[in-house]
Amino acid sequence: MLGLAVGIDYAMFIVSRYREERARGHDPEEAVGLAFLLMMVIFRSVLVPVKAALGFLLSVTAALGAVVAVFQWGWLAGLLGVEQTGPILSMMPLFMIGIVFGLAMDYEVFLVTRMREAYVRGDRPDEAIVSGFRTSARVVVAAALIMMAVFGGFIGAGASMIKMIGFSMATAVLFDAFVVRMAIVPAVLALLGDKAWWLPRWLQRVLPRVDVEGEALTQAHEGGEAPQSPTEPEAVLVR
Repeated sequence: MLGLAVGIDYAMFIVSRYREERARGHDPEEAVGLAFLLMMVIFRSVLVPVKAALGFLLSVTAALGAVVAVFQWGWLAGLLGVEQTGPILSMMPLFMIGIVFGLAMDYEVFLVTRMREAYVRGDRPDEAIVSGFRTSARVVVAAALIMMAVFGGFIGAGASMIKMIGFSMATAVLFDAFVVRMAIVPAVLALLGDKAWWLPRWLQRVLPRVDVEGEALTQAHEGGEAPQSPTEPEAVLVR
């Protein structure tokens, strides 16, 4: 009963902190909505941003579970140098969610952009997935290993808060990059097939066409055609 009461009190405290941040104008839904809109513009799809958001939630949930197992239940506490277990710090989930969200969306863009380009060039959905994965997988792996090394360095710190934040970040990046983005994302795209790149017609007319990698300019140069004016909607180039 005591553990249940402590858990309920901690959950109420997190909710109150969330409401305080919203009252100050720090609304996390705005950042998530903006990222969803940007990915919809880049990938010309509704399901790809939904999949990216669900994968982020899965990574955060897995990381929080690992933190609870180590720093609250004491699993592998001696191996990581945790001298005393206790409740999770209230600021840790908020801090972790903000940083991991940005990294997860970066990995999603790195990996899926090449798949989208191959699909637009005429490859079948399965061929586009293989081609894009072969090109971008090494970039995602290198970026994830760098961030894991940076966050893992904080695990050796003496302060429990710093150790907890470093462990949560490294675990979230490990799960998001190697399980969600490298395994679940290609599998889901393969199951969806052509439906993964579906976009309603009214959204196709409203959303601008963005050429992230300058593919339209490259094709125009190879074909000997003059590139369209940057002011036209079909030739918007993001640098």
